[in-house]
Amino acid sequence: MFKHVFLTGPPGVGKTTLVRKASEALASSGAAVGGFYTEEVREGGRRVGFDVVVTTTGERGCLSRIKDPAASASQGGREYKVGQYVVDLTSFEKLSLPLFRSMGSPTQGDGRKVFVIDEIGKMELFSQPFIREVRRTLDSPRCAILGTMPISRGPPPALVEEVRGRSDVRVFTVSKDNRDVILPDIVSAVQECLTHSS
Repeated sequence: MFKHVFLTGPPGVGKTTLVRKASEALASSGAAVGGFYTEEVREGGRRVGFDVVVTTTGERGCLSRIKDPAASASQGGREYKVGQYVVDLTSFEKLSLPLFRSMGSPTQGDGRKVFVIDEIGKMELFSQPFIREVRRTLDSPRCAILGTMPISRGPPPALVEEVRGRSDVRVFTVSKDNRDVILPDIVSAVQECLTHSS
C-alpha cells in the first residue's frame, strides 16, 4: 500500500514542472496541498541560483547562488557548496521547516494533506533539521508526500536511498520520452494514496 509518491530523473528533465502541474490538479480536485518547490533564478539569461517557493502563497526564499568571487569567505560559519553554488542554509530552513510543522498539525481539518517536497537533493540535505522533518513526515499519518529526488552520478545520498527503499513509496522515473504523458498517472497515484489512508 503506497502512502507517498516520488519522481526521479536526470536534472532538467521536468520533475518540478510535473510536481507543480500535479499540485494544481490535486488542489482543484479538492485536496489540501502545501509544501515547496525549487525554481531556477536567472539573470541576463544565465542561471545564477535556485529559490525555494511555497506552493500556496508563492513566498520565496534563497536556496543557493553562484559564489561571488569578490565576496569575502571570512563571514564566519561553514560554507556549503554544490558545484559552483553556495547554499543559503539559513534562508532555506527559515522558509521550509515551518511548512513541515504546519502540514503535520492536526488543526488543519480532517483527512490527509498532500505535502510537496521538491526536492530531496544535495543542497537541501546539508540541513539536518530538514532530514529529520522529511523522515517524520514520511511516517506521519497526516500527509501524503509528492516529492522529487535526483538521480545521482555517484552513490546516492543516504536519505534518497532510504526513501527509494521504503515499501510505502511509489517512484516514477521521469524521462524525455514520458514526461508529456505521465501527469495523469502521477495525479491518480497521489489520489490513491489519499484514499487508502484517509
